[in-house]
Formats: sequence, structure tokens, C-alpha cells
Amino acid sequence: MRGDDASAAAERPVFDATITPHRSLGQNGFRLVMTLVCLASIVSSIPFVVLGAWPVAGFFGLDVIALFIAFHVNFRHARAFERIVVTPLEVLLRKVSHHGNEAVWRSNPAWTKLERQDDEDYGLLRLSLVSRGKSVAVAAALSPHEREGFADALGAALASARRGPDFGAV
Repeated sequence: MRGDDASAAAERPVFDATITPHRSLGQNGFRLVMTLVCLASIVSSIPFVVLGAWPVAGFFGLDVIALFIAFHVNFRHARAFERIVVTPLEVLLRKVSHHGNEAVWRSNPAWTKLERQDDEDYGLLRLSLVSRGKSVAVAAALSPHEREGFADALGAALASARRGPDFGAV
């Protein structure tokens, strides 16, 4: 086997996952909800305006603005993500916050272990990568059930990375 092939096999990812916060409402759903809320506010405020209580219409407008701001903040927080790449040479965790701040954690897979905090009622509460006394939480955006499946896959990837590159796959 050539040196280039061995180097490529050692750098090939054993595991590569990107975790993003779950958001059940997309852009089209947002437009629909905001349209319906605006229509409901307009229709509800008409009787008050006709009766002379026109300031009530302004409060309906404030509710629409508050809802819009809440959705805007929610969509901004959805920009956050975690990317975990495991190769035979390195475990790379890249966390990007909703503000765009990036934190990178690197470790050798031979020295990295997966630490779990389980609860018998709720399942897997916390998952951490630990290496040389330093710990970093991963998969916090996942539900306990999803985190369990992720932990199994990441644990298998770490075990595979410790065994080294599979030169037969090249």
C-alpha cells in the first residue's frame, strides 16, 4: 500500500454528524400563521373601532408585533449547530452558536471516551466527550431517545477509530 493511500484512509471520516435544533415550523408555516394572526387581529379590531374604542386596535397590532419578534428570535436560535467528525486520527467537535460564535474541541480517539448521564425515568440526559480531564457536552439539542441512538452510533465510531483505518476499504 502506498503512503498516500494510507494517509487518505487515516483521514477518512468514520463518523460525521451535524446536529441542529429541531424547529417544527418552517418558513411557509410561519407565513401562514402570521397571515392568519393578522387577519384575525384585523377582523377582531373592526367592532372596537366602529364602537369608538379605537385604541383596542392598536393593542391587537402590538400582539402581532410581539408574535413576529418571538418567531424571529426562535428562527435565529435555529441557526446553531454542532458537527462531530471522527477519523482514526482525530475527534473534532465544532459548535456554532446562534450568534455565529464558534468553539472547536479536538482530541485523539484513543484518549476520548463517551460519558453518559442516565435517568431511569427520562433516559439519557447528558452525553459528553471526555479526554485528558476535559469534558464537553454533545447532542444537547436532541431528545433523550434521539440522544441514546446518537450515543450508540458515536460510541461505535470511537471504537472503530481506535482500531485504526480500514485499509481493505481503500
